[in-house]
Amino acid sequence: MAKTRKNYRIVLTGGPGAGKTTAADLFRREIGDSIVIVPEAATLLFSGGFPRIKNEGAREATQHAIYWVQRSLEDVNSEVYPDRILLCDRGTIDGAVYWPHGPDAFFSSLRTSFEEELERYDAVIFFESAAIGGKSIEGGNPIRNETVEEAVDLDRRLKSIWMRHPHFYLIPNERSFFAKITSAITTLQELVQRIPAHDLR
Repeated sequence: MAKTRKNYRIVLTGGPGAGKTTAADLFRREIGDSIVIVPEAATLLFSGGFPRIKNEGAREATQHAIYWVQRSLEDVNSEVYPDRILLCDRGTIDGAVYWPHGPDAFFSSLRTSFEEELERYDAVIFFESAAIGGKSIEGGNPIRNETVEEAVDLDRRLKSIWMRHPHFYLIPNERSFFAKITSAITTLQELVQRIPAHDLR
């Protein structure tokens, strides 16, 4: 995969209520200043008052906003921290599964392509949603509004698109949330240890 950017970038993604944000924060505390977390654009927008309206035109405008904020957050952090690994809480591809007319139309509307967006990232760690096991995904997050059924569907569609990345790692849902997060952190540690030194300059 061609690399024309400064940082090694790892995406943490998955269905709602998967634990990715918790894992990212714990890993940052464990590994220290060699990584920087790029926050989830959708959470920043919605918690800041961006409207959540479900009609088709509003959904399209919302996904465009999330895409550009996500992309800009990654690029800003790349400039500010050129020597750190970027741990991205979701990536620019996520919006494709929320687009009313499917992934191809999503990328076309942004004048980009799936392949171009995939090349923004060096690895993908996919967290299965707790909804896969029939568990509640509410978790005290006021921004999350999906039902368990919607979360399962989103998880399936996100996995289908992201698993096409050549460096895709799956963190399956487990009965124990602690075991799941431990597995994720172990995967992150092993991945970071395998990063070529020239990619960390």
